[in-house]
Formats: sequence, C-alpha cells, structure tokens
Amino acid sequence: MGSAYVPGLKVLENTKLQVERRLPLKGRVKVRVGERVSHEQIVAETEIPGRVEMINLAARLGLEADDLPSHMLCKVGDSVRQGQELARSESFWGLFKSSWPAPISGTLESVSEVSGQAVLRAPAQKVTVQAYVDGTVSSVLKDEGVIVETCGALVQGIFGVGGESAGIVHCAVKEPGETLTPELIRSEYRGSVVIGGSLLTLQAVRRALEVGVNGLVAGGIDDETLKEILGYDLGVAITGSEQLGLTLIITEGFGSIAMAQRTFELFKRHEGELASISGATQIRAGVIRPEIIIPSSGAAQKESQAPPELSLEVGAVVRLIREPHFGALATVSSLPAELVSIPTGARVRVAEIKLQDGSRMLIPRANLEIIAGS
Repeated sequence: MGSAYVPGLKVLENTKLQVERRLPLKGRVKVRVGERVSHEQIVAETEIPGRVEMINLAARLGLEADDLPSHMLCKVGDSVRQGQELARSESFWGLFKSSWPAPISGTLESVSEVSGQAVLRAPAQKVTVQAYVDGTVSSVLKDEGVIVETCGALVQGIFGVGGESAGIVHCAVKEPGETLTPELIRSEYRGSVVIGGSLLTLQAVRRALEVGVNGLVAGGIDDETLKEILGYDLGVAITGSEQLGLTLIITEGFGSIAMAQRTFELFKRHEGELASISGATQIRAGVIRPEIIIPSSGAAQKESQAPPELSLEVGAVVRLIREPHFGALATVSSLPAELVSIPTGARVRVAEIKLQDGSRMLIPRANLEIIAGS
C-alpha cells in the first residue's frame, strides 16, 4: 500500500523516457514514427484564430444598415491594414465625406445589412511544438502531436520557473554545499545549463541573465530572491510561462539547502553534455515537476532501464513537502500500520522518519515524497 500515498521525485542515471509533445488544438504533425528528432526540431504546428473586432459601421457613418454594403471600400475576404478605410459615406451631394479606418490589420469576415456591423479578424497566430529532447518518435497522436522516446539521465526538481530550454551542462561549483555566486558564472557559460550548489542568489541570477545562460539549477533559493526575480509573490499556481530570459530549477527547497550529493554527482558525470530543461511546476490538481533530461549516446541507450516502481518502504529516502520541515531529506525508519491522530483531528497513516541530523518524528505519509534513484 505504500505506493498509494506518495508521489515520486526522480533522480535517475540511465532510464527510458517517453515525452509527450501536444498542440493546444488540432493541427499538423510534421514527423513520422521511427524518425530521429533533435530537441529544437519542430514536430507539430497549428494556427490559433486571431481575435475578432466588431464595428458598427452603419451607426458610425450615419447610414441605414441595409445601405452599408454599397458604401464598403473592400469586399468580404479582403485583407486590410490597420488605418485603411473600410467604408465611406457622402452627404449634401458629396460636399461632406466621412470614412472609418480599420482598427486592426486582418481580414474582413462579414458585413451585415441587418445590424450594420462589420467583422474583422486579426491574423492567425502560428503555434509550433518542438521535440524538446533528442530522441525517436515512438508514436503519433493524430493531428495533435507526438511522443518522443529517449534514454538518459533524469533529475526532477522540487520547484522551478521559466519555460523549456536546452544547453550544455556546466558545474559552476565544486561541492553541492557551495553557494552559486556571480563570479562563478563565466562568460563562456552563455547558452548553457549552469549547476550551482546550496543557494541561488539574486546577484547570481542577474549575472546569468547578463551572460546569457539558458538555465540555472541549485539546491535552494530564498523567498525574497524569487519575489525580486518575478516582481510578484508567486502563490499557488502552475509555473513555466514566465518570461525571465532563463529557466530556474530548485532541487531541494527554499532557503540555503545543499543539493543532494547524488544529484550533484550525476550532474558532474554528465558535464559537457546537452540537457533539456523545463521549469514548469504544479503541486496540486495534477503534479508537474520541473526537470532536467540529459539524453545518452546510442550505446548507452541500449542499456537503459524503465523507471523503477516507487513504493514507500523502510529505508526509502524521502523529502518532506510541508512546513515546518519543507525540503528536508529523511529516511523511513518504520511504517506503523495503525492510524494516528494529527493536530487537525484527522486520523491518518504515518511514517516514522529519521532526519539527516539524527532526529526522528512521525509524519503523515501524504506529506512525504519518495526520491527515486538509479
């Protein structure tokens, strides 16, 4: 029953991954099953219809609705530029003329002789979806997207901001407990994914933006630093759409928390390799984890294994996901079978855990997440 309670946070050295790449609405898939794709390759595309602008031209030109079609200067289906005259009226035998310009560029969709309305639609917006990772198309989702299969290392973070990106992995610190300071981010890290240690400082983020770094990964970050970067309090929301200029991923929690040793060592082993990263995070209503994926070479892919099944058991390494110990790592000591009352009055299943400082406590199993390792 242990696996029924706890979401998993994965840190895997060599595993098989299937990455779904889906359009927001139906469109055209550009690749075939079995095709090799690179992370920046467009695998599907569509167009989102432009916004509609309705204009009561008859009223604005002082015309009867059924007279409007004869005063139009363009036909339904024509493309128009912003500011271009749509219709013109004359009065007093042509002594006075009045016209109305198009408020937007787009296409004239309709002209009604009943309501006197003209409808303009802005140009459609093209939307593309990239493969995100180097891999092979394992299946095509008809008119919607593809599933890309790859093999390699996977690290899930506890929190992130910013969208999808990619870059060569560079470890800017020597130890997982070292703070990532601005002077450690060198100019040659431009376009890279930079790995820090215990704390991501505001000055380091600003330096990374100045250099042109694509991604920053560190153990922890302060609330105030995050607020300063975003310009607002994040609150409870899904992240990933922020336009920061780079992607930030936190692997451990808030505050000065050293990156887990095995996570840091994994990055060290893959230094100089290409990583795909995403800062998208959602804790509630469908968990989404920020992630770093480092695809392996062809030879290594043959030895990859499917992700292990996660279960809460004695000896499992877990992370606390509720205050006052949010982000702390611990080991499961025992799993009492009986229900235990908690301060809210509820009776829940708990786990006895041992924190890294040696202290022990009983924690509701729902407040833990397993860290899966290879």
